[in-house]
Amino acid sequence: MKRSHLHLTLAALLLSTASAGAGQFDGITLEAKLIGGEQYEKLYSRIAEWEKETGATVQIISKKNHFELDKEFKSDLAAGTTGWCVGSNHSSFASQYPALYTDLSALIPAETVAEFVPANIAAATLDGKLVMLPRAQFDVSALYYQKSLYEDADKAASFKEKHGYDLAPPETWDQFREQAMFFADPPNFYGTQYAGKDEAINGRFYELIVANGGKMLNDDFSPAFNSDAGKEALQWFVDLYKAGAVPPGTTNYLWDDLGNGFASGTIALNLDWPGWSGFFNDPSASKVAGNVGVAPAPKGSAGVRTGWSGFHGFSVTEACANKEAAASLVDFLTNEDSQKLESSAGPLPTRSAVWDWVIEQAKDDAYKNEVLQAFQETAKTAFPVPPTPYWIEAGNLIFPELQAAILGDKTVDQALADASEAVDEMMQDNGVY
Repeated sequence: MKRSHLHLTLAALLLSTASAGAGQFDGITLEAKLIGGEQYEKLYSRIAEWEKETGATVQIISKKNHFELDKEFKSDLAAGTTGWCVGSNHSSFASQYPALYTDLSALIPAETVAEFVPANIAAATLDGKLVMLPRAQFDVSALYYQKSLYEDADKAASFKEKHGYDLAPPETWDQFREQAMFFADPPNFYGTQYAGKDEAINGRFYELIVANGGKMLNDDFSPAFNSDAGKEALQWFVDLYKAGAVPPGTTNYLWDDLGNGFASGTIALNLDWPGWSGFFNDPSASKVAGNVGVAPAPKGSAGVRTGWSGFHGFSVTEACANKEAAASLVDFLTNEDSQKLESSAGPLPTRSAVWDWVIEQAKDDAYKNEVLQAFQETAKTAFPVPPTPYWIEAGNLIFPELQAAILGDKTVDQALADASEAVDEMMQDNGVY
C-alpha cells in the first residue's frame, strides 16, 4: 500500500508539474501589445524563457509608449479588433477600457494575488474586476540632480548672494524654479526640463496643484483647477520656459526625452521616475554616472510634497481565444524573478517580498540606498489620479491649453478658463453630473 501510495503521489506530482509548465500551451501563439522604452525592455528578455517552458509563442504586434497604445486600444475597441491577448496597462489609463480586459481573478490563483502589495491590487481592481497584474514599475517622482553643481564653492557663494539662502537640493517648488534658472546656461546647459504634452504634463500639473493646496477635479469630477493653486502651478511652467531654463523643445517631450536628456549631462535638475535610476548611474549609458544625487520630491506652497503616482501592469483581453495561456504569461512577467530583474535597475516593485529583497540589496550600495530612501519618502504622500474613466479625456483637453500658456499664446488665466470650460462641457456631455 505504501509503495502504491508513493507511486500515486509521484504521478500526481508529475501531472501537476506538467500542467504548470513544459508543453502546457504547445502550438499556441499569443499576440501582445506592450509598452516600449528604455526602462521597460529588459523584462521582455524573459518572454523566451516562458515560451521554452510552455511551448507557446509570443508575437509582439505593437510596441509603443502608452500614450500611443491608448489611442490604439481605443481604435481596436471601436473596430472590434481586440482578439490579441496580452496588453500593457497602467493605473492611470485602465478605467477607460471596462470592456477590453477580462477579470484575472478567475485565472490567477488567489494566493498569487495575495503576494502583491494590497494597495496596488486594490487600484488594479475596477468594478470588482482584477483588470491587470502590476509589474515592478510603481511610479512616483523624486528629484535627480548633478551633485557637482552643489559642490562648487563659487556657485554656492553667488547663489547665496542672489537668493539669500544656502545652495542645496531644493525642498520646495519655488526653490526648484530659482535653482533651475540659476544653473541654466542655454543653449548648452539647462536648469531643468519637463514633459510638455499628453498625460505627462497634465499629471505634473495635477501634482503641483495638490502641492499648492488645490484640487484638479471636485468630488463630482467637475473641474477645480481654475483656481489660485492652479494658476500658481501653471505659472511655474511658464516662468521656466520664458527664462530659457528648459530646452525650447520641452513642450514636445515625453519620458524618454527626459531620461536621455538628464543622462546627456546637460540638465541640472530632473524630476523623474525610479526606473531611470540605474540608467543614470551607468557609465556606459550616462554622462552623469557617479555624479547623481537623489532627493525626495519638492513641496508646494501648501507644504505638501508632490506625489502623483501610478503603476504599470499587464492585462488579458476579454476576446482572447487562449485566456489561460495569456494569464500564464502575465503571471510569469510579474512573478518574483521578473520583479527582481526589473527592480535591480531601479524601478520599484509591487510584490511585498520583492520590496524586502530590494531593501536588502541596497544596504551596502550607497547610491541604491540614496535612491531607495528618496523614493520611499516621496511614496509616503503618493496619490493616484482621480478615479474617473474620463481622466485621460480631460487631460487631452487640458494639456493644449497648458502649452498655449507656456508658449505665450494665452495668459495663464485665459488658458485655465478655457480648459475648465472644455472639461466641464465634456463631463456634462458624458452624463457625469
